[in-house]
Amino acid sequence: KAKNARAKRFLVNRDPKIVENGKTALFVRGSTTSQVILDTLKDLYSLRKPDAINFTKKNEIHPFDSETSIEFFARKNDSSLFAVGMHSKKRPHNLILGRTFNYNILDMIELGVERCTTMQEFKAQTCAIGMKPLMIFNGEAFNQNEDLARLKSILLDFFRGEAADKVSLKGLEYVITVTAGPAGANGETGLVFFRTYTTTLKKSGTRQPRVELEEMGPSLDLRVRRVRQPAEDMWKQAIKMPRELKVVKTKNISRDGLGDKYGRVHVGKQEINKIQTRKVKALKKHLDTKPSKKQKTSDDMADSD
Repeated sequence: KAKNARAKRFLVNRDPKIVENGKTALFVRGSTTSQVILDTLKDLYSLRKPDAINFTKKNEIHPFDSETSIEFFARKNDSSLFAVGMHSKKRPHNLILGRTFNYNILDMIELGVERCTTMQEFKAQTCAIGMKPLMIFNGEAFNQNEDLARLKSILLDFFRGEAADKVSLKGLEYVITVTAGPAGANGETGLVFFRTYTTTLKKSGTRQPRVELEEMGPSLDLRVRRVRQPAEDMWKQAIKMPRELKVVKTKNISRDGLGDKYGRVHVGKQEINKIQTRKVKALKKHLDTKPSKKQKTSDDMADSD
């Protein structure tokens, strides 16, 4: 229980909400790191700011072996994303990206950084802090390979930022492209190329501007090493949508690609013979069989002759 109003506001902010707050990412430095890993963590932290916390001190942390340390940091800092960098002879330039749910590790993926070109090595202008990127995934492997599909899901969660209904063209300052390379000879997952570009809007002579891309960095060549898939029951709870946000589907109403609304009306069986209509002489049945008074039948004409 909260002892004062400040503690109460703190606990209320951490309570489950219908629309959750923006996700915070932790960038943790392992006990032994290389310069490649330090540069990678620094640049990824720059892209993730301001919803990010950077740990500059060394930490004895191994998420695949022990979960207690990363779960403690997640609970203390109220974060659901983490990136851990470390370096060893067995796994050089090691980068681990993962997610937590209810302060427990949900899933994570271990990547080897085989090449890193930092943002300082590019002369392009960097994007502003807190911008929402446009993410592009190239390659069919992201839909066919289970490990790359998990990497795609984590990266989307890592850089998606806050939910937005509309995005202005001027606010779209940088683009992240992730390309899956060809698989190895033994069927192993190929390299993954992570690239970041800034956008420049130029005149095109039409209403829509011409967009030019200039590489901003970081530029990473990654190789998938280990993947931890989420537990089935925890994954169901993580993707469960609140009842208040579910759209109530109206029967027999649909919309096409242009947004036009179409409805289908079901009508019961109609007994047309029993429908009461206006009593018009032209609609009476006997008029078709009974001859008119003004007209003479063929028999009457024969008798007159």
